[in-house]
Amino acid sequence: MDKVLLFLIIVDLLFLGTGGVMVGLSIKFRNDIARSTSPTVSSVAENLLLMHAPLNEAIANGGLVFFAFLISLPALALQFTRGWLKAYGWLVIASTIFTLVIGLSIWFSTLRTRSQLQTYWAEESSETQSLLQRRFNCCGYIDAATPSFRQDSTCTNALVAAQKPGCMGSFSDFANRYLNRVFTVIFGFVALDVVILLGVAVLLRDRLERARFHYSDLKNGLRSI
Repeated sequence: MDKVLLFLIIVDLLFLGTGGVMVGLSIKFRNDIARSTSPTVSSVAENLLLMHAPLNEAIANGGLVFFAFLISLPALALQFTRGWLKAYGWLVIASTIFTLVIGLSIWFSTLRTRSQLQTYWAEESSETQSLLQRRFNCCGYIDAATPSFRQDSTCTNALVAAQKPGCMGSFSDFANRYLNRVFTVIFGFVALDVVILLGVAVLLRDRLERARFHYSDLKNGLRSI
């Protein structure tokens, strides 16, 4: 088997794996959020971030990856065809752009984490705010008075709350670490897509050269007859 074709088959299988990861994890996270009617101290921060994550977009992109993989089967199996291979390349480009947009949207969100989390905080119930206070050992968001803290086992009274920091710093640090891992993985998917596109370009050129030699041989054969 041609080395370029073998390499492209391997990265194509990895490409299929990225689609499976996007769809599988997005569905899992969405189901976890739906089942988590009563979040716990250990899960409240992750659930709050995932509620605002582009999970539906990731599922749609995973579907595009699956479709591109199906197109890759005849594209790679038919040795002299270039039309299927071009279609596969265009689908990979579309998926790459889609993945890049998702990754950039998450990355841009990390540039304004504190203001975004303050909005999330204000939208949540007092029970969720209390869970976040207990998770990060803090009171209030900016400080105990802004907005006002929720009285619980961590912030038992105004005096105790005033001595503790607001949740903004700890919650923002956690969110940045969490989201950094997510968009690093996503940009890894983009890098794999670029490798696939390079492989497709090389294979297209190789098939074009083979087609020229094939037609030249046929022409020479007809002339000899």
